[in-house]
Amino acid sequence: MSLLMAFSIVLVVLTIGDIVSTKSKAFIPSVFVSALLFLFGFWTFFPQDIVDLAGFQKPIIYLSMYLLITHMGTMLTIRELASQWKTITVALIGIVGVCALTLTVGKAIFGWETAVIATPPLTGGIVAAIIMSEAAAEIGMDKLAVLAIVTYVMQGFVGYPLTALMLKKEGTRLLNGFRNGELKPTEKAESNEETAPKKKLIPAIPKNYSTTYMILAKLGITAWAAVGFANLIKPAVDISPFVMCLFFGVIAQELGFVEQKPLNLSGSFGFLITGLMAFIFAGLAKATPAMLAQIAVPLGGIIVIGVSGMALLSMLIGKRLGYTKEMSFAIALTALYGFPPNYILTEEASKALTESEEEKKFLMDEMLPKMLVGGFTTVTIVSVIIAGIFTNLL
Repeated sequence: MSLLMAFSIVLVVLTIGDIVSTKSKAFIPSVFVSALLFLFGFWTFFPQDIVDLAGFQKPIIYLSMYLLITHMGTMLTIRELASQWKTITVALIGIVGVCALTLTVGKAIFGWETAVIATPPLTGGIVAAIIMSEAAAEIGMDKLAVLAIVTYVMQGFVGYPLTALMLKKEGTRLLNGFRNGELKPTEKAESNEETAPKKKLIPAIPKNYSTTYMILAKLGITAWAAVGFANLIKPAVDISPFVMCLFFGVIAQELGFVEQKPLNLSGSFGFLITGLMAFIFAGLAKATPAMLAQIAVPLGGIIVIGVSGMALLSMLIGKRLGYTKEMSFAIALTALYGFPPNYILTEEASKALTESEEEKKFLMDEMLPKMLVGGFTTVTIVSVIIAGIFTNLL
């Protein structure tokens, strides 16, 4: 398969996902449709490496991740991050709910090893899945090593539609309040419109010199510094370079070195997010029919049990902290997919429900920071910590 043929097929699949999502007003999220199509394709005529053949190989994907996460950091002010302690609490309690039920109910039904190996991938990203897969393989549990990877690959099928439903319900509630005048835009949105722009330590570059190259160079330097700092402090504190990119994006924007939403300003956001989404779906190539048949029952059981525990505890703690049960569950569900689906699902729900840019901005300002912080808390930070702990439980 040629480069352009593979690229075209991958983009057609992603496009069909967008069309179905638009037609259903985000009731059926694009990421869910695309995942189904990729799975069907891998089972029929797609080459297993179609995403690589399309040009979306690991170097460009890792570059995309570093730049996109730093870009997302520029959208969050330090004040916003400090204000998101409730979101972090809800996300963490959601993870506690997953572990509590899988290690009790899951253990009773499927056994200790199955529960221990499947839980960390369910709480987050591919790193946790790889850690548990290798741990299982080292002790001769090859089937459970596969279970760890497939749990990561398949959990999105539960997370995508549930999150879309929760965000649409929460968005409808917020929008009704906004239209009735009961809810107002956040203070950040009001201050940006009503007051002069905040002075930065580093003055803005004149508009004539703020070219695509300049914007991307500053973003790249920021991400480079973030990864270098994460490696520098690693002997003392092991913090993911991706988490550090988020923090450095916040700091660089606060100082004035990087603009807000630099990838949008440079016109690069769409292409980078496309490559990253394609790379995520490439993981479905591992989920063969024979493999899924072997582990279908424990796979489905652990996911249902874990998500049930997540829903129960996140909604309970969210209610105490003043969040609706829909928003609380949506925050916790970010553990099943992380970034960028958490961004895409939020944008789709906001776009489907609103009739103007003002309304869409209101919903994005209300929901997106919570979804981003929830995703980074669970997927990037907590899941790896849990995997490190759980390897010692085998």
